[in-house]
Amino acid sequence: MSLNDLPSAERIHISFFGRRNAGKSSLVNAVTGQSLSIVSDTPGTTTDPVTKSMELLPLGPVVIIDTPGFDDEGALGALRVRKARQILNKTDIAVLVSDITKEISESELQLIELFRQKEIPWLLVRNKSDLPAADRIPADSSASLPEQPSFRDSQQVSPQASLAVSALTGENIPRLKELIASCASGIREEKYIVRDLIHAGDLVILVIPIDESAPKGRIILPQQNVLREILDAGAAAVCAQPPALAETLGNLKQKPALVITDSQAFREVSADTPAEIPLTSFSVLLARYKGYLASAAKGAGCIPALSDGDTILMAESCTHHRQCNDIGTVKIPRLLRKITGKDLRFETSSGTEFPEDLSPYAMVIHCGGCMTSDREMRFRIKCAEDQNVPVTNYGTVLAYANGILTRALEPLAGK
Repeated sequence: MSLNDLPSAERIHISFFGRRNAGKSSLVNAVTGQSLSIVSDTPGTTTDPVTKSMELLPLGPVVIIDTPGFDDEGALGALRVRKARQILNKTDIAVLVSDITKEISESELQLIELFRQKEIPWLLVRNKSDLPAADRIPADSSASLPEQPSFRDSQQVSPQASLAVSALTGENIPRLKELIASCASGIREEKYIVRDLIHAGDLVILVIPIDESAPKGRIILPQQNVLREILDAGAAAVCAQPPALAETLGNLKQKPALVITDSQAFREVSADTPAEIPLTSFSVLLARYKGYLASAAKGAGCIPALSDGDTILMAESCTHHRQCNDIGTVKIPRLLRKITGKDLRFETSSGTEFPEDLSPYAMVIHCGGCMTSDREMRFRIKCAEDQNVPVTNYGTVLAYANGILTRALEPLAGK
């Protein structure tokens, strides 16, 4: 994927589930028109989720995910099933691929129940319709499946309306694409990171440190996205590193409508930004954009209640090479030990490896979540809230620790 493509987290995630040898990979290849997945008659060929960002007409930018068989066996099989379960947390639309020559299996019923629990709109696709009619299970054999509840009050395709397709001949593949598109209605509402906070003609200052953690030759995704929204709003942006902020402010003829900083520079930037100029951070804006800002602010307020020996989970949505002064493993742990005076312990998770059992933790502190889909972020927040574990994010913690959380939230009040 090029740097100009729509980020994966902003695309609709369509995942193909089913038991081994139902033809999931063949169907994925037929839908995408590409040899995305390895196809074999040997059950269990797909051993890890296979992901592809692409344009799927008539829907638009999507992420297609082919998953391992949900009925896999043995120790390795259990790990593969676990990987498939993790994919559910980022899935916007699920396609249950069933073999038309076989009855609905126990593993497929388990998947249907998971779709229900996680409120994922889903399609039942009966693959291998090219086989002789005598080999097929009658279409009404799936009629006993329980009805699917509505999803966000939008009309969904019922699993009773199962679609017979052939990945081999292409039968009904265009119709399947149309049904997937119909499931997508209302999944992604229009929302903004910063555009609704500013107006045409405004001036916004972006404070972007260029330090050892900054990627070489570019700025990170949240900064790119904020810059684009500022331009879309007809406003202007000025970018500066923290040491240059005071001089930059002094050289301006127009009062900035907003200053947005990297959270790691909160203390310095707050000191150099006059009180009458609104100030927030990229990470706080992302928490609002992902829909969990209230939870993040409430979670940060639980920091004083931490005790000696408590374990905090530092959760990141992507994997990257950690620098010697990494924010998640070094800076925030050091800061929290300092402001609480407690002997705190820290564990980390990254990518899809977010534990569903959060009972060992006194708090979850998440990264900004720029690489995490809205659905997966909501899942993670709900996991914490259901288990009464305070959850917050990096930027909100840094604002709290520097005594400026109220100031960082003020520009977002009522938005």
